[in-house]
Amino acid sequence: MPDTNAEPVKIEATNIQAGPLQAYLARPAQGENLPAVIIIHEIFGLNDNMRDIARRFAREGYVALAVDLFSHGNRALCMLRVTFDMMKNPLRSLSMSDLDSSVKLLKSQPGVDPEQIGVIGFCMGGGYALAFAIHNDELRAASIFYGRNPKPLESVERACPVLGSYGEKDRYFATQGRWLEKTMQKFGRPVDVKIYPGATHSFFNDTGRLYHPEAAADSWQRTLEWFRKYLPQKA
Repeated sequence: MPDTNAEPVKIEATNIQAGPLQAYLARPAQGENLPAVIIIHEIFGLNDNMRDIARRFAREGYVALAVDLFSHGNRALCMLRVTFDMMKNPLRSLSMSDLDSSVKLLKSQPGVDPEQIGVIGFCMGGGYALAFAIHNDELRAASIFYGRNPKPLESVERACPVLGSYGEKDRYFATQGRWLEKTMQKFGRPVDVKIYPGATHSFFNDTGRLYHPEAAADSWQRTLEWFRKYLPQKA
């Protein structure tokens, strides 16, 4: 297993009054021209599950930054604001500037290829990852797990290549995935959506009761293949 390093870090956000964002950075112990991935959490915030995903990416040769969008000021109020923004319109959320700052931090890391940055998100984080794939044209790939689509959906015309993973029993979000795929195909944008039979919401979270091992394993391999295609490590 490749050697990796991981540590808590702070992201100096654009909103200086709110203070820095908390985050967790994992990376291979060695390497140059490394691709990088931003990880956006579920409603539970930056927890051990998200940190584990960051370390998994590091073992695959990525510099991974798991952000905590709830870490500005009063945590409860911040959580309410971020969640409300997701329900209303994530493209207009202050979290977009926080994620822009996350890209800036990754680009400053030694060994990172600044032209090979992607994003992955889960549930609430999946919706934010999709919005960020539209908002920031520096991103090269996105992997969306059961995330809400932004409004208007036609804004995905501006998105980087998007991979989507949804559970069949998670009917609302599965429908979101089907509409995402149909709309991106209409605009000729690279997209691959899979609806997993028997899986429901949050099927990737191996610490929760809804974990679906087969769907989780397959969606992880699809994510790695997608990122290898659109976030290649340069020789």
